[in-house]
Amino acid sequence: MRHSVRDLATAGVRALHPYQPGKPLSELEREYGIRDAIKLASNENPLGPSPLGIEAARRALADLALYPDSHGFELKNALSAALGVRADQLVLGNGSNEVLQLVTRAFLSPGDEAVVAQHAFAIFTTEAVSAGGTVVSVPARDWGADLPAMREAVGERTRLVFVANPNNPTGTWHRAAHLHAFLGSLPAHVVVVLDEAYCEYVSEPDYPDGLAWLAEFPNLLVSRTFSKIYGLAGLRLGYGVASADMADLLNRLREPFTVNSLALVAGEAALADHEHVRRSRDFNLQGLAALGAACQQLGLDYIPSVGNFIAVDVGRLAGPVYEALLRRGIIVRPLAPYGMPRHLRITIGTPAQMERLLSALPQALAG
Repeated sequence: MRHSVRDLATAGVRALHPYQPGKPLSELEREYGIRDAIKLASNENPLGPSPLGIEAARRALADLALYPDSHGFELKNALSAALGVRADQLVLGNGSNEVLQLVTRAFLSPGDEAVVAQHAFAIFTTEAVSAGGTVVSVPARDWGADLPAMREAVGERTRLVFVANPNNPTGTWHRAAHLHAFLGSLPAHVVVVLDEAYCEYVSEPDYPDGLAWLAEFPNLLVSRTFSKIYGLAGLRLGYGVASADMADLLNRLREPFTVNSLALVAGEAALADHEHVRRSRDFNLQGLAALGAACQQLGLDYIPSVGNFIAVDVGRLAGPVYEALLRRGIIVRPLAPYGMPRHLRITIGTPAQMERLLSALPQALAG
């Protein structure tokens, strides 16, 4: 009896659906014969990379024949000083996705459960399923994670709980008291992953810094990235912060050299570029307000967001509106894969990009 190669794969891999990233600009222009397309689909920083990061990467180009420092000594020291944590609490990754993969491999065995919220970042589910785990998806409340319901879903087989604050793709967030109470209610056999990929954009006074709770909760891992406010998405650099014991376990699983040399030096320099972070945050706050006001003028509901994007309800299935925008050279993100078939996620862009979007959107809605 002949077997398909699919039959030879693990059950976890067979159960996966490929992650759907935002369409690249080059692909859109090639498919539709369009020039000067704009991308508002992947939550990239419209101001670009940190200038200090760019300069550091340029200086490192001459050494590309050499392997990078697999331990990231200099970047870890810079993160340690900036965040007020010890270097042995840090795990570097090829984007924060690698950190999520490491924590899943370390703590989730076949048959174990991972609790996630409905509409949560898709990679949470991907990593849990690929490890052979069972995903328990808890219905959202007001588009955000229902923390009390997630606590009720935790059982004896639960090993991982994923919470994004803010959440992608909805932009919702949890206040300090609510999130702290949730963490304190969990049993000792559960590891919590708190994804703070967009934390630098948040200006709400009651938004918590998960790093402040690491000493209190030794089973907590906080993941962050240089892809968003620091503008280094193309270099793929993220990190996790946890107890020294947890970080040691994850670093045992890390493959060598997954973080390249340009990412290491650009990340270290960008971390010190406080002016770029401030400008990016202020720019984003203005963009969120402007896009929200434009949605109101168009009669469109949207989910209030503290990230650098807004999920907009277009009033019907969003697929045709997405396609109509593509034909006008504008890429946004349809959210049907997240169980939100009426929503498009729109990244805050430059004023010129947002003006072009808002000029095209009424026609796309009418089409």
